[in-house]
Amino acid sequence: MNKVRIMTILSSCIAVLFLVCFGWAMKDYYGKHKNGSLDKPKISASVPTSDKNSMDIVALGDSLTRGTGDDSGKGYVGIVTDKLKKKFKTNVIVHNLGINGQTSVQLAKQVKQEEVKRQLAGTDTVMITIGGNDLFQGGKTLSDLAPKNIKAIQTGYLKNLKSILTDIRSDNKEVTVFVIGLYNPFIGLQDSKLTSAIVRDWNYQASELCAGYSKVVFIPVFDLFQLSINDYLYSDKFHPNQAGYQLIAERIAPMIKWEGNKP
Repeated sequence: MNKVRIMTILSSCIAVLFLVCFGWAMKDYYGKHKNGSLDKPKISASVPTSDKNSMDIVALGDSLTRGTGDDSGKGYVGIVTDKLKKKFKTNVIVHNLGINGQTSVQLAKQVKQEEVKRQLAGTDTVMITIGGNDLFQGGKTLSDLAPKNIKAIQTGYLKNLKSILTDIRSDNKEVTVFVIGLYNPFIGLQDSKLTSAIVRDWNYQASELCAGYSKVVFIPVFDLFQLSINDYLYSDKFHPNQAGYQLIAERIAPMIKWEGNKP
């Protein structure tokens, strides 16, 4: 009986201790979360800088913005960043928001996210690669090159691009936006004449749309890959390799201007 009584008392003490600790923990928790409401998880992201000696860039889009295919991991975004650091002799803060496989409809949704809007509002330059996954669809488009099919894909893309540019301009009325065009990774294959014509028209329509916005610049890259496509593609024969990204970066970097952040 004595052992049972001791065990009962010990269990009661442990239970009381647990309740006391739990009470203190909940008090501390609710002290940090007023009215018992949960705060949204904080997104781990760089805050747009207010340092007048720093330049801020937001990169949006697909796997090209991520740098897929570049063994160095830099991609065109990293190479442009290195060039701008030397050119302006300043720190460059980059928010690379590119997503592998992203389409224009997905990017149109991404730029509406509050955290992305906040970063766009505080940036000096925006760079975008989008449309390759819309048009090529992992190569599926090549199995149906009917004009009606291509036209439907292109119409959807242009609608999404317009939405993207409109939202960016709404968030930041002064930022310069660079929209990078498409190259034809299948230029060395059968029907290359037809696929190249499709890509050129795609780029033309996109450039015309960009021309309707102030400080939105369309960057053509089709010609960079046209004559030596295999020299500039990764082993997957779709993404640029390091040399390909270098070509893209060398075309963009000289066009980017920066006079320091205004007070």
